[in-house]
Order: sequence, then C-alpha cells, then structure tokens
Amino acid sequence: MSKNKRPLWRALAVLLALTLVAASCGDDGDDPEVTAATEAAAPETGDEEPADATTTVADVVDDTQDGDILETILARGELNCGVSGSAVAFSETQPDGSQTGFDADYCRAVAAALFGDAEAVEFTPLTAAERFTAVQTGEVDVLMRNTTWTQSRDTEVGMDFGPTTYYDGQQLMAREGDGFSGGSQVADIAGAVVCTNAGTTTEQNVADAAEAAGIEIELTTFEDFDQVTENFINDACDVITTDGSALVGRKANQQPAGENWVIFPATPISKEPLGPTYGQNQSRFADVVNWTVYATIIADEKGITSANVADMAANPPDAEAARLLGAADDEQQSNMGLAPDAFYQVILQVGNYDEIYSRHLNPVGLTREGSANAGWLDGGLIYAPPAR
Repeated sequence: MSKNKRPLWRALAVLLALTLVAASCGDDGDDPEVTAATEAAAPETGDEEPADATTTVADVVDDTQDGDILETILARGELNCGVSGSAVAFSETQPDGSQTGFDADYCRAVAAALFGDAEAVEFTPLTAAERFTAVQTGEVDVLMRNTTWTQSRDTEVGMDFGPTTYYDGQQLMAREGDGFSGGSQVADIAGAVVCTNAGTTTEQNVADAAEAAGIEIELTTFEDFDQVTENFINDACDVITTDGSALVGRKANQQPAGENWVIFPATPISKEPLGPTYGQNQSRFADVVNWTVYATIIADEKGITSANVADMAANPPDAEAARLLGAADDEQQSNMGLAPDAFYQVILQVGNYDEIYSRHLNPVGLTREGSANAGWLDGGLIYAPPAR
C-alpha cells in the first residue's frame, strides 16, 4: 500500500474554526496550534444542508474517535499517518506520490508493528494548520510531522505525545557573503530583514530574541517555508529562521552554486523536542506507538539491525532482546494486542534508530555524534525504558 493522500476532512476543518495559538517551530517553522470551536458548516461539495441540520465538533469526534482507536486501526488493516510531505529528510513527497524520510519511516515502523507489514500505511501530507484537526476528527491516527511537544498542545489543544525522536532547536541562516558566519550571534542581525512563517512561535521566538539582544529587525512572514526559502534565494530576506534541522536540509538541497549559507548561533534560541503525536486518552494505541519507537532505540543499543535481526532472534544476546524480538515466553507484545514478533518485524523491515537516522539525516549533514540525538551511552538524550 504505502499510499499518499490529501485530507478528506477539509469540510470539517471549516467547522472547527481554527484559531492560531502559541505555535512552536517544528516542521520547517510552519507550526501553528489550533483550537476547535463548535460551528456548523455546509459540505465542501457545495451541496446545501437542510436548514435544521447542524453538525458540531463533538459530533465529528464522536463519529470518528469513539471507542478504542487501536481496535479500529487493526480492523481497518492500515495505519493513517499524517506527515509534512515537504520537510527535507524528514518527510518528502516524491514525484510518484510516495513518502521518504525519517518521519515517514517511523510511520512504516508503526505499521510493521501493527500488521507485520511496513507498507500498510496511508500517508496524508498536512500543513501545520491542518495537522491537529486531522487528529481531532480521526482523519489520521498519528502525526509523524516534526511536531514540537509543548504544554499547551499537551493540554489545551488536546494532543498526547510519544517519545522524542529528534531533539531540535530554532536557529538562523544567512549568507556568508553578507558578513555572517557560524559564530554569528542574534545581535549580529540588527537591521536585517528576517523571514519566517506567519502565526508560529518561530516568529515570536526570533522577535523575543531580538528584543533580548537590544536590536531591531524587520520581520517578514510567509505562509509556508518554501516561500521563505525562495525569498531568501531571491535576496528579499537577509536572514531566515526555523528549526536547525530544517535549515540544514534547506542548505543541503537549495543553496545556490557560489554561495555559502551559514547557520547560527551554535546554541539554538529554543527547545524543540519532536516526535509522534496522537489524540488524548487512547493509551493502548499510544503504547504501540511509544514502544515501537523504544524498540528501535533498544535495538540500536544492542547492535540489532535489519541485517542481523534474524540471527539475533535465534540467538538473543540477552533476555531483554529475547523479549523484544518475541523469542521469549515473557514477551510483552501479546499483552499489547500485537503479534509476539511485532518489533522483530519493525527492525527487519525498517531498521533500528540509527539505521533510520543515518539513512535519511546523515546525507543532509545531520549527524548524531556529539549531539542530543546521540544515544545515552554516548552522551546524548536518546534513551528507552527497559523491555521487561
């Protein structure tokens, strides 16, 4: 399967009356949060509803997310996964409609755990404004979309968050030819035209940072980061800003010949923990998503890869590996509603954390060594609870 679709719920998005609040920068900086309001709306097809027909957000959520989402997904036979589709190295829509990238592979990993088939996933590219509505209405089961874990999203917006798969932070990018370097600081952008996405905390963060540095900047915003980058290439922007990982990806893919784009400051101006996001109060499905991520991390710690997982399952290096790969009587996957070899299939078909990371992020210059995304044994923050 591994299909790619645009959302079917755009009519529902109208009735949700999206309000942008305190968004965070994840996903190329295009990350507004939304709050749902219960308003009636006519169908997108143009057909008129009877005058007495009223639909509320509560009706929509009841119809789509009532009951156990895990059972619904298993009965459906495929995972509906929301991605960006335009986040370099994280999720990119290819000419044939397929999805590639770090986030896309974590969609596949969850599908492998659920169905034993990493291709049993329907990808839905979503803008930042669309993403939370898609979860609230049940159009997607989970977001793997560079979404930052914040307090307001965890409470007011009504999302739950899985393990952080990538630790990021907001930075700035400018041209070396304009006098900037990797050692530049926020104070060095005084008087510059700084471009980013509208209605996000990327915008607010850089404004706050400029104020703290005692400088003035000309802040220009655009609807999406493709527009931001094009305006930077065309010299309409002196500086652009979003998550550091997105800047690295844009530099790798779009830096014109003869120019050198530099990213600074070395210490990001914000914290952006990125990872899976899903609706609240669905703990069985949350367990599957979370432990799929943890399984890739534990496998990485133990040197279990897609190439050797069959041998490791036949001759486990320790009791934890035996449980994780379904080779022990006390495996826990059966208690989660999964096949005993669910995580074996994840590693076999998609790989461990380092394989997924290296496959997609290393080519654009994002390496684990010395970063927060190194394993905990190597001084980083990537860590999993024990499988027992």
